Amino acid sequence: KKREVYLMPKASVKRKINCFKKDLISLVLNIEDYPSFIPYCLNAKIYENKIDGNIQNIVADLTIGKGLFKDTYKSDVIYKKAEDRIIVKNLDGPLKYLNNQWHFKNLDKGTEVSFEVDFELKNQFLNIFMTKSFKFGLDKIADAFQKRAEELFQSS
Repeated sequence: KKREVYLMPKASVKRKINCFKKDLISLVLNIEDYPSFIPYCLNAKIYENKIDGNIQNIVADLTIGKGLFKDTYKSDVIYKKAEDRIIVKNLDGPLKYLNNQWHFKNLDKGTEVSFEVDFELKNQFLNIFMTKSFKFGLDKIADAFQKRAEELFQSS
């Protein structure tokens, strides 16, 4: 019997944001603020936040939900200052795996932000559902980050 193969959600977004790179990195690392501006982010909790040289390591929970669906997942967030990169991997929760990366690049005016995410949920049915709405959701999250950054840090 042939096994069905489902493509798991994977997408990327690239934005030019008229703000300084350091401010955008700070916004992404300020995880406890996420519920105030990210759609479907209901709660955020930091367990650890350590800096060792050029590496910052944060362990945090995010509760994501809409309607009847609500789940909390724990992630390991690593900021590599020398590479202007933030890497997020799941530690626990509804995800079989999560790999997401932020990369920040200075431009003449503003910063180019790239956000890539690749994940798989443990629940196969939800995976199929998420694959269909994933890019839309990712764009909404990118919009929320951009709007928040411009409200807080707009550089003229």
